[in-house]
Amino acid sequence: MHDVALELIDDSGQTRPADSRAGTILEARGLSFDAGGQRLIDDVTLPIRQGRRTVLLGPNGAGKSLLLRLLHGLIAPSEGAVLWRGRPLDRTARRAQAMVFQRPVLLRRSVLANIRFALGARGMRGAERRARAAEALETARLTDLARRPARVLSGGEQQRLALVRALACEPEILLLDEPTSSLDPASTHAIEDLINAANARGVSVLLITHDLGQARRMGDDLVFLHGGRVAETGDLRQCLRTPQSEPLRAWLDGRLHFDQATS
Repeated sequence: MHDVALELIDDSGQTRPADSRAGTILEARGLSFDAGGQRLIDDVTLPIRQGRRTVLLGPNGAGKSLLLRLLHGLIAPSEGAVLWRGRPLDRTARRAQAMVFQRPVLLRRSVLANIRFALGARGMRGAERRARAAEALETARLTDLARRPARVLSGGEQQRLALVRALACEPEILLLDEPTSSLDPASTHAIEDLINAANARGVSVLLITHDLGQARRMGDDLVFLHGGRVAETGDLRQCLRTPQSEPLRAWLDGRLHFDQATS
């Protein structure tokens, strides 16, 4: 594992290193993806630092969700590579990751069975699996709903279940695609608390959000995507306070809502 400093990148190509006290856990190198004769992700080179909360921002159509799926190995890149601790992403590395989507993907089973199934898929059996599932239910405040069908829960309850089901498998990094976009403030707060508690235990976080307030609450590092390319990256508060790229300035000013480059 090696240290890779993040950089701020402006339109002129100038860079400003950000302070880095952590190594790189997940990395894109020259990553590109084409579909329908169009380049949707274009030559992205990006380190995600271990133990940090990295927020991925950008206008609609910038390629954020697509980049997250590439980093998780759900789809193969057209060019470039995804590295896990400096090595090519493989099945073993993917098992060290967990991804939670905007709309929870839940089995047609009870709340408890959803968690137990995920743990069983990781090879956990018997008393250990029962204890881990019970702990996850308590963490998500879903113990009283353990026998209820998962798909009849409220939106906030479903997302809490999806999140603690992922965390019960003890991932090293958590990939989150707008996990609170359709939730009320109380549910959003509960999800953010679960994410921050996981990060405090050492879980790295890569979070897509459109909510600038959430980005400020949840982020250490920022990646701003525009036209399928990284326009700016570095310390989140510094980037938002003094943006170096025109796309980020335009987005913060409300002049950039939809990314025509990838529409």
